[in-house]
Amino acid sequence: MLNAVDVENMVRSGLRHMKAYTPVDPVEVLTKRATAKKDKTAKLDGNENPYGCSPRVQKALSSYREFNRYPDPDQREVRRALARYTGANPHTIVAGAGSDDLIDIVLRLFIEPGDKVINCPPTFGMYPFCTTITGGSVVSIPRKNDFSLDMPSIRKAVDDRTKIIFIASPNNPSGNQVPESEVRDLLNLDMIVVVDEAYVEFSGSSLTSMVSRHANLIVLRTFSKWAGIAGLRAGYGICPLNIVPYMMKIKQPYNINLAAQVAILESLNDIDYLQKTVKAMVAERNILFKSLQQFKWLRPYPSAANFILCAVLDRSARDVYLELQKRGIFIRYFDMPELQDYIRISVGKPEDTPAVIAALQDM
Repeated sequence: MLNAVDVENMVRSGLRHMKAYTPVDPVEVLTKRATAKKDKTAKLDGNENPYGCSPRVQKALSSYREFNRYPDPDQREVRRALARYTGANPHTIVAGAGSDDLIDIVLRLFIEPGDKVINCPPTFGMYPFCTTITGGSVVSIPRKNDFSLDMPSIRKAVDDRTKIIFIASPNNPSGNQVPESEVRDLLNLDMIVVVDEAYVEFSGSSLTSMVSRHANLIVLRTFSKWAGIAGLRAGYGICPLNIVPYMMKIKQPYNINLAAQVAILESLNDIDYLQKTVKAMVAERNILFKSLQQFKWLRPYPSAANFILCAVLDRSARDVYLELQKRGIFIRYFDMPELQDYIRISVGKPEDTPAVIAALQDM
């Protein structure tokens, strides 16, 4: 009979020492860490929409009566609605449980053990995380000091085992966009180019129209940020037409649940409301950036997303994070090879920015 050690030894060798992805904690966990008395907390660590979802989403979910049924596995109504929103052919669209689900589907479709995936840190941690799980080999090509891509090193790294490169634009956590010219250069290499546009609604610049002209381009999008339904997990990919049947074949049959499908449709029926919240967040992002520039010990980076990355110059980023946490202000901090002593502050409501600045002034 197998004992506990025997069973543990049966775990895939590549996963035993794999570093886990670090997600953000929910509000109910974070508030317990605030030691200073505060009437209101500011959750600015997850790049979420502080205004929440469309009122139409809340109304539709509260009145929906068919949650005892399975959702449409072919996502027909959702794909048609997404086609109207993006201008893409509905047959080029695959929906998923957040863009994370699409990242996993793409990797499972193309990667065999030993195949290489290029990752350009600092960037979204799910790219190397999912690559490792699928048995691929992560090839890290760090970004330059200004967080732009190191194009010569990327070209040099591509070989006959390279299958995919992931490019986030705007990039998380740096907020900068990748020039279209660089994406075009990458498309000339023998690999799949996945452009992750999770924050595109805040930037106003998308590459979705290029998919129909390039057989190796996939663009990922999400409703988590701009539409305020991060908790429902709703994302989608715009993909080459001949690849979609394979993605639909290998995805989980009901990978987006009924609540998420309802929320997607109602969000797309309330674009005017959501665009107002996006506009408000972009305006607040600009205010936050200018406010952060007053601190000599911070170096904020311009952002096309809904967050600001700052280098902490003469103190510990972790200490800044912990001090803000005491005051009920929750941000992210980074201490890794590509990001030593950095903090990332998500854009909140107009009342959150003065609270952050006042707390920083006391340090």
